[in-house]
Amino acid sequence: MKKNWLFLSVLFAFMLILAACNGGGGSGSEKGSETDNTEKSGETEKSGESEATNDSLLPMEVTNEGDAIQGGTLRVGLVTSSPFQGIFNWELYEDAYDSEILAFASNVLFEQDGNFIVTDKGIAKLDVDADAKTATVTIQGDYKWSDGTPLTADDLIFPYELIGHPDYTGVRYDDDFKNIVGAEEYHNGQADTISGITKIDDKSIKIQLKKISPAIYSIGDGLWAYAEPKHQLESIPVKDLLASDAVRKNPVTLGAFKIDKVVNGESVQFVANEHYFKGKPKVDKVVLEVVPPTSIGEALRTGKYDIATSYPTNQYDSIKDLQNIALLGRPELSYSYIGFKLGKYDTTNKLNVFDEKSKMNSIELRQAVAYAMDVEGVAEKFYQGLRERGNSLIPPVFASYYDSTLEGYNYDPEKAKELLDKAGFKDVDGDGIREDKDGKKFSIRLASMAGSETDEAIVEYFRQNWKEVGLDVQLTTGRLIEFNAFYDKVQADDPEIDMYQAAWGTGTNPSPKGLYGEGAEFNFSRYVSPELTKLLDAIDSEEAMDQDTRTKAFRAWQEYMSEKAMVVPTFFRTEIIPVNKRVKNWNASYDNGTTDNLQTIELLADQPIK
Repeated sequence: MKKNWLFLSVLFAFMLILAACNGGGGSGSEKGSETDNTEKSGETEKSGESEATNDSLLPMEVTNEGDAIQGGTLRVGLVTSSPFQGIFNWELYEDAYDSEILAFASNVLFEQDGNFIVTDKGIAKLDVDADAKTATVTIQGDYKWSDGTPLTADDLIFPYELIGHPDYTGVRYDDDFKNIVGAEEYHNGQADTISGITKIDDKSIKIQLKKISPAIYSIGDGLWAYAEPKHQLESIPVKDLLASDAVRKNPVTLGAFKIDKVVNGESVQFVANEHYFKGKPKVDKVVLEVVPPTSIGEALRTGKYDIATSYPTNQYDSIKDLQNIALLGRPELSYSYIGFKLGKYDTTNKLNVFDEKSKMNSIELRQAVAYAMDVEGVAEKFYQGLRERGNSLIPPVFASYYDSTLEGYNYDPEKAKELLDKAGFKDVDGDGIREDKDGKKFSIRLASMAGSETDEAIVEYFRQNWKEVGLDVQLTTGRLIEFNAFYDKVQADDPEIDMYQAAWGTGTNPSPKGLYGEGAEFNFSRYVSPELTKLLDAIDSEEAMDQDTRTKAFRAWQEYMSEKAMVVPTFFRTEIIPVNKRVKNWNASYDNGTTDNLQTIELLADQPIK
């Protein structure tokens, strides 16, 4: 009863403040938001016998019957309170919003099944010789880019040369990429090419790897999933690519649509790609516009959009009874988490450097922070069964590797107090707030993303949770931070951040090396250790080609991460996808994803149904 009363009183008081200030906004984001939207920020990999779990409270497909009109324009709401960055290149983009946009003009080579394993149905097929440690990628037909230029093996090689280039400015040159023979020598300027990548003929390439693991079958081990148009990009210096029109305005694509017009940060208009290998799409155009989370519900009710790329789960009740839309849902390939800053990223050597003297380098302190959070209460009161407390850094959708028996950090303030006492954080002056081990005032600076009124109230509730166990948690900058600015600060290891709330999308590869490895720029906690490296390597080792061995390796890593608590999962998530009833053939399931079948979408009326 006390817990419920505290929750409601904090929430009510904070809502009054927000109403007086006319507060608003929303949340979002492969770097993702800890609130509602997440980025699909991972790599991709074979999960052996792994089967995705697609349990959901909502259906994953809608097939509205009726006679379709010819052509028409699909209207899409990109749900975010921040402008999108507009980096339309798979090697350079970093966040979920650009990923959502890129999906309509994808350059993906491979298709994957519901278990996230590469099939032979895509543009290219994959052949692996585990003994020789090689992967051969072969273009399976005569395909063309959206400008009519044929796709060739040179376009398969070009992304590797881009990521490995000494002037590459993105985040995907990591430990996984270094598994390619010759990648490091090329990146360090010791070679003009990547020696391990060979052009066999105009339609196939061979990649020599240092080791082969199950990750290769879901596009891990350094394998890259996308082609890039060498004929468009090769004349642009790599250091200038990010600002170029070829990336920002008119990228050439292999996808169902091609970009026609861009209003920076606000909207993108696509037109059908007549050269799309699955056939020209049945709709003529797609118009995608940024819409704040606070406005998307009304926009759907009035028929402004056919599709919302996502919908805030804490606003589910406001649209669940609308008659003009169908609600689809699926488990997200993502998790929300709280992370602790424990070091710096060495930009010169591209390595994470752990600092044993960092403020948050106390396992008991980090564990106490986690135990003090009433995650269960927040999930129950705000998310209508669409979120649950996360117990692992492997989402349940990866059924073979997710371990449901892990306890994680349930709400236990008394346990939090015991841990703080043990670590030497005690209330010396009797004001209810603990001092540090030396008896000095102790405050933790929390960075969290700006969101809706509800999201802000949740952050305030967690701050109250921490205060109850004696921890003074103050907001970095004194307020919640806009999405892009938040990640700029976190990625730059801003000294004003001690801990942060965020989210990761795993992509279709559960292998965590790209997020927590020593060379992973996405390893924002900056925690590294020989034991962690050993555990990560075991997951993607040659021995892990044996399914039982790999499952055990995943279990060992999950236990280690839970014990060290440098990153603690908070929520597993179900995403909501609203679809207007004039849309025919929309399928959101992972084994028949929408972006693989955009050419089949049809419209039953000239305008969205109101």
